[in-house]
Amino acid sequence: MQGIRKVRSVAPMQTAKTGYIIISLLLCLTGLFLLFRPEVSTALIGNTAGILLLLFGIFKIVGYFSKDLYRLAFQFDLAFGILLLILGTVILTRPENFLNFLCIATGLYVTADSLTKLQTAKDAKQFGIRKWWLILLTALISGTVGILLMLRSSESVTLLIRFFGAVMLAEGILNLVTVLMTVKIVKNQMPDVIDVTCEEVDDPHA
Repeated sequence: MQGIRKVRSVAPMQTAKTGYIIISLLLCLTGLFLLFRPEVSTALIGNTAGILLLLFGIFKIVGYFSKDLYRLAFQFDLAFGILLLILGTVILTRPENFLNFLCIATGLYVTADSLTKLQTAKDAKQFGIRKWWLILLTALISGTVGILLMLRSSESVTLLIRFFGAVMLAEGILNLVTVLMTVKIVKNQMPDVIDVTCEEVDDPHA
């Protein structure tokens, strides 16, 4: 019997991590823009939000299946990725009439995501990651603004857009901190199960 050690490709992990970082930064920039320019058309906001949600959903699903070393950042991302794909699709079908629905749905999603990040912070502390408290802090802030967004869904359009921008900014920071703190990519990372091949050898004494 001869064991053959195989090295897992890091391409899916790197794709997921890079995508997470890019989308998180785009969420932050979009959130800042909406905070200071809330007069932008709701159709443009809807199209932008729908596209970002679709992309983020794709990267979340890729991250879930990439199996990075710590398995912290992406552990809940299969369900959340599918949810983002659904939300993004729904928003893109009616981008001009999306605002109330998007605020409630996004607030609910961000609150749920923040709760899972609290679990991630706890797991990161157990892993010995020294800055686990950054994940905890950003999760608490993101969850708070997510709840506020749901409660403020009947406010004026301008105020609602500003709240939505604040939520996007908080969610972008939360995911950026999480991916930078917890996603560890090792070039020679081994798969979970080492493949073993068996070779039949003739017994000279048979």
